[in-house]
This record gives sequence, C-alpha cells and structure tokens, in this order.
Amino acid sequence: MNETPATDRGEWLLEMRGITKTFPGVQALKEVGLKVRRGSVHALIGENGAGKSTLMKVLIGMYRPDAGEVLLAGRPVVIPDPAAALRQGISMIHQELNPIPGMTIAENLFVGREPTYPVLGVVHRSRMNRDTVRLFQEIGLPIDPDTRVATLNVAELQMLEIVKALSYNADLIIMDEPTSAITDREVAKLFSIIRSLTAKGKSVIYISHKLDELFQISDEITVMRDGQYIATRPTASLDRPTLIAMMVGRDISAMFPKEPVALGPVVLEVEGLCQSDRVKEISFGLRRGEILGLAGLMGAGRTELVETLFGLRRASAGTIRIHGRPVVIRSPKAAIGHGLALVSEDRKRFGLNLKGDVKSNLTLVNLASYCSLGVIRRRAEGRACAQQIGQFSIRTFGQEQITNTLSGGNQQKIVIAKWLLADPDIIILDEPTRGIDVAAKAEIHRIIVALAKAGKAILMISSELPEIIGMSDRVLVLHAGRLTGEFQRQDLDQEAIMACATGSEPRSA
Repeated sequence: MNETPATDRGEWLLEMRGITKTFPGVQALKEVGLKVRRGSVHALIGENGAGKSTLMKVLIGMYRPDAGEVLLAGRPVVIPDPAAALRQGISMIHQELNPIPGMTIAENLFVGREPTYPVLGVVHRSRMNRDTVRLFQEIGLPIDPDTRVATLNVAELQMLEIVKALSYNADLIIMDEPTSAITDREVAKLFSIIRSLTAKGKSVIYISHKLDELFQISDEITVMRDGQYIATRPTASLDRPTLIAMMVGRDISAMFPKEPVALGPVVLEVEGLCQSDRVKEISFGLRRGEILGLAGLMGAGRTELVETLFGLRRASAGTIRIHGRPVVIRSPKAAIGHGLALVSEDRKRFGLNLKGDVKSNLTLVNLASYCSLGVIRRRAEGRACAQQIGQFSIRTFGQEQITNTLSGGNQQKIVIAKWLLADPDIIILDEPTRGIDVAAKAEIHRIIVALAKAGKAILMISSELPEIIGMSDRVLVLHAGRLTGEFQRQDLDQEAIMACATGSEPRSA
C-alpha cells in the first residue's frame, strides 16, 4: 500500500489508505494513499486520467472503492453518497459544472436545503435571496439572486460552484479545477478565501493543472500518475521542472513552441462592432498565419465578441469583412459558410456530444461531405476520422469509443479536429487549454502553431497570461466591452496587459 510519509508536523484531518477502484476494463486507482493536515492546502496533481477526480469521487461517496479505507480525524468512516460526505463535513467544487439552467442563482445555491417558514413550511424566498447576496458579497461579487442560471457564462457558473461549496461550512473542501474559467482577479479573491479558511483550521484539497497556482497556495503536493500514487513533497521543496517530470514521467520542454510565421493578407476585418452593451465599437484586423490573442478579465466581453462574430449573438452595429468583402453573419451556419470555426470555451456543453462516439463527434460539423442522397458513406467517414485521430494523436481505443470516457485533453483535440475537417480559414479558440493537463496543453499549443504555419488565421482567447504572451503574435485587451490595449509580440508585458485589462491604462501598439 502506498501512502504519504508521516511526519510530526500537524494533525491529519484526512487519511485515505490503499484505495483501489476498477471499472470494466480499466483500473482507475491502485492502492492509492493520501494524507491531508488540518489547516493546510494540499495540492493533488497529475495528467488527465491520472485518477485525481476518481479518488475525490470515492472520498465524497460518488464511487464505492473496491478496497481501502477512509479516516477523518483518525476515525474510520464509510461515505456511501455525497449527502453523507456533507454530513461528515466534506464539500466539493466539481470540475464539471452541473447547474440547473431554468432556476435562479439563489435556487441553485440552496437546492435541496431551501430555508422555509417555520409554520407554513414553504420556501422563504426573501431570506434565501438575502443569504445568496451575502455569500457572494463575502467573495467580493455583487449579483442579482433572481438571475436565471441559463444566462450565465462559464466564468460566472464557476463562481457559483465555488460559492455553493463554501456555503456548506465544511471542514474539508475539495476544489477540482476551481479556477479553470476565471481570471487572475477572481483567482486572487479565491486565494484570499482559502487562506482565511485554513486560518480557521479548515483544510483544502486543491486540484489544478495551473502549476503557478499550486506554488502560490499549497503547503504540500501529492502527485498521481496512471491511477497510482507517485510521491508527496512539501511545496517549498519543489520546482516546476521537477514537478512536471514527476507528473508525466518525462521532460516537457517548449511549453509555448511559438515559431515566427510570415504573415499574409488580412483575412478578417472588424469595424465598430457592437453587441448590446457587452461589445462596444470594437475594430481590428486578423491576418493569415497570425495568432491574435484576446485578453481581459471576467466580464470584459471577450466571449461575447467572438460569439457575435460567429453568429451566436446578433450585432447591433458595425461591419465584418472576410477577404475584403462585407458579410452579415446571423447564425453559426452562416459563419461556417464564410470559413469560420469556433472552439467554444465549454467543450462539454457546446463542443461535444459526450454520449456520442468519437466518430460522430469528429464528423459532426462536416457530415454532409460524407453523405450521398441523404445516406452516410461510412467508409469515407471512417477514413476521415482515422486521419484526424492520427494527425492529432487522439488517444482512443477506436472510433466507436464513447467521448465522455476520454481524458479532457483528448476531448479537446476532438473539438479542434472536428472543425478542421471543414477546412476553415479563420479559427476562433475560446480558452483552448481550459481544464487540461500540462502535457496535453503542450500538444494543443503545437497544434495551434502548426495551424498558423499552414496559413490559418487564429483568434485565441485565454485567461492565462503566460499562454497569451507565449503564443501570440499580437494581443488585444478588452475591458468592459471596449478595446483598451493592443500589443505587438516584442512589446508583450504581463503588467502592461493587466493595466489595460483593469481599464487603468489604455494603450495602442
């Protein structure tokens, strides 16, 4: 049995011993151990598929282990379901966001535990709304509790999930990719909350692919690989290269493999584009072979801008030109017809049919190319899929494998590969490496560079400034729906970009 080495520092709040879990044909966990000290932040890391989320789902009762035991404060416990985990003082911020779209923020936050009037037993809505506002105010976010969750973007849904987990006042909080969709400002707020929690003796298990965050916030780091425990070390004793080598079992070099590309003519021109009050008089050009980064804080209007370009939102003013010709794009179908592709920031909600197989997802956008008289030509479809699987190194047992059984990195490759089957000229990437591990990120970055070298024009949104700086030929910065900064590659500077993102220092290249 593997478990973290004991020392005489602090008290163990959690011990997981010899946890083993097997699914049909796959051993997800093999005798994994984990120890977490009271009042500490314990990072749990590894590549997609390493077993991190599976281990946490065992802890909160979503999965029953085949072997092993769990101890809380030295006492063996059995946790048969998530409700039992909450009763034991364990809450979790899930990587997969599962809101109820038709309900309000307040209803989602208190679903299953709504405050009621003592006599009548009906929901006390005003109290529920007041409590919702108070909980969001504690992390510095003003909200309207009656807002329908269906109208929230991914970053706002992420903050809702964080607030919901914190509202249980648990002794142990599991945070699985809590910052995957939020910007540096929101991350700073979250870290402040985490420090206040640990100061009260509460513990946090922190799962993230953002290594810089782990060095900032964690006390100890446990590494998993291929469903097995690898090592636990004090964070202060580790550096980035050592941690990456422990995670992947090999060296990952050239994380941002940007190569100089001779830029071609302007492919996309945007002039005075407006969309309601979210996008305000945006103008820019995008050239063939260029990677144009789009930076900004949550709510800056980045996703709204690209959704307007792709016909998911109706522009209220402005002009879009493609190859010099004015176009009107009122639907994604029209956008595809004009040679645009959009890799959405939320692949699970908008980019994939998770219950479908690899083949059907890969050919989804371009299915008409493999049909004759309304009948799919299966051999042609299969050949196209095999080509994309090979070209993008998609790790799968076969074209019939169900997509939700793949790792996040492989799912993201499928999203990109499906669009490229349509051979677009302009590729919009909204958070292309969100929620995937460091090795998969390096692969996605190499794909992006190859696309630029092949003459594709790329507009890339990222909330990770190192990614924006490392991958872009030029960067546009948005604040409150307006363009506040433009930087050429040689002038890229993290502090200057952040100054423009906060609206404090408008700048042109």
